Amino acid sequence: MSLIAFLGAVELGLVFAFVALGVYLAFRILDFPDLTVDGSFPLGAAVAAVLIIAGWNPWLATAVAMAAGAAAGLVTATLNVKFRILNLLASILTMIALFSVNLRVMGKPNVALINQDTMLTPFFGHGLSEFYVRPLFVGVLVVIAVFLVWRFLASDLGLAMRATGANPRMARAQGVNTSLHIYLGMALSNALVALGGSLFAQTNGFADVTSGVGTIVVGLAAVIIGETLFHSRLIIWALIGCVIGSVLYRIAIQLALSSDILGLKASDLNLVTAVLVAAALVLPRLRRGRATA
Repeated sequence: MSLIAFLGAVELGLVFAFVALGVYLAFRILDFPDLTVDGSFPLGAAVAAVLIIAGWNPWLATAVAMAAGAAAGLVTATLNVKFRILNLLASILTMIALFSVNLRVMGKPNVALINQDTMLTPFFGHGLSEFYVRPLFVGVLVVIAVFLVWRFLASDLGLAMRATGANPRMARAQGVNTSLHIYLGMALSNALVALGGSLFAQTNGFADVTSGVGTIVVGLAAVIIGETLFHSRLIIWALIGCVIGSVLYRIAIQLALSSDILGLKASDLNLVTAVLVAAALVLPRLRRGRATA
């Protein structure tokens, strides 16, 4: 694997780290199986791309994209909390609807950002190759996101949200408004995913309506790999694990697809993804089985 391919894998892994953080909030903190991310990821990309083309400031366009992702999460939460629809089914319904919404936003299946100013544009042309600038820029944003999520989950509001996911009945007995925290958690989760989608569009130069296919699998893979590497119960290590898991996952994908020995092609991406996720799920159980034997 060449240096450029490696940096590209790291960059993509850092972009999808936002997805991993969002998936962690939904699955691990709220215990809410959320498939909305397959729709909110391209939603973030679509909104940011369309607004940037319309002449908006890229940072403001990204903020609006995050708000759109949060709105998608609120729709899923509303279907579940207010209308008592099973959480998995509620997220599937929102995901399906978002496919049409994303087409409406872009007006066509894909939008190109060629020759458009993005969040990264001011950092180019300062003596450092863009192959280094992109992962460094996204990496700084990931560090900020990890710190903010960590501080939020350590706050009283975050602790109440963690209690909602761990034991909602006990949380309600302690006076916690569990419905409110489901709304908030789903909004934050999908806002992070939409942020990842926005950065994906700006770093790759396009937004596509199909870019969200399999996003939930990528996010889960990153979370599982991170939990396999870090066994600490501390939230900060769990969040760092999500980021490292996302990067390692992308590097592993790139290694598998660029290996001449394995004979894999780009069309085998889904197969490689399934094998890596299965391995991440099975290996910890095998290790625990040997430890107890």
